[in-house]
Amino acid sequence: MTERPDADGVSASDQGRSTVGDLVAKVTTSGDLDGSPQTKRERARDLGRLTTALAASARTAGRASVLGGTWLADLVLDVAPRIPFRDGPTLRAQHPGLSDDDLAQVIISGAAKTSATVGAAGGALAAVEFTAPPTLLTAPVQLAAETLLVATVEIKLIAELHEVYGVPATGPLRGRAVAYVVAWSERRGIDPLSPSLLTFSLGASAKRALRNRLIRRAGRNLATLGPLMSGAVAGSVVNHRETRRLGEQVRDDLRHRGRTIRGETVSR
Repeated sequence: MTERPDADGVSASDQGRSTVGDLVAKVTTSGDLDGSPQTKRERARDLGRLTTALAASARTAGRASVLGGTWLADLVLDVAPRIPFRDGPTLRAQHPGLSDDDLAQVIISGAAKTSATVGAAGGALAAVEFTAPPTLLTAPVQLAAETLLVATVEIKLIAELHEVYGVPATGPLRGRAVAYVVAWSERRGIDPLSPSLLTFSLGASAKRALRNRLIRRAGRNLATLGPLMSGAVAGSVVNHRETRRLGEQVRDDLRHRGRTIRGETVSR
């Protein structure tokens, strides 16, 4: 069935994607990472709104797409070009005098902290849901929300690490976003010769890798669904550890790539 646009010429699915993108940006770019009680409550409410928006999106996508991971992969690809990452000059202006490695560590620590905050917010929401059994039906979508948020934080981290080491993706925004999504799914720096950089889209194998990566990430986020506040603690710890590990892995790869491009000798 052809979807009808509203009076402003915007379809319901486009509106849904816009809502999801706006909420993802709001939750993952909050400046108050430590969070006052009020901020934490607001973040939990935003995560609840995102869960609601994703539930509607999942119904539109259909059961097969959701269970197969295609739905979540498509959401990541839709959100990726909207991620506001900082370029090299901006990062160095914000953190003057730091070496590449020190600046990379600051960025990794910040991303890990944001990821932990998302996990804690998801756990807090789960704690509320576990006190009201009928709402447990939303748990799978809540898990998708947290996975999408963490993926967004980590893709931004990877983009900024590329800026730090002087090997950023080039070309149109869509192509750069796809390149960083591929880097996230492969847990390494971008390949400048990757066909994705030329076509701005993923081939079948890259899409499969992305779906598998998201499914594995969602599996780690199952800790968020623990009873009461244990979910908040577990979600925070798991997210912090996994985001830091990813950042350090990509950092090491980019350090090698950057030195190779500059013709330096890389010590093993």
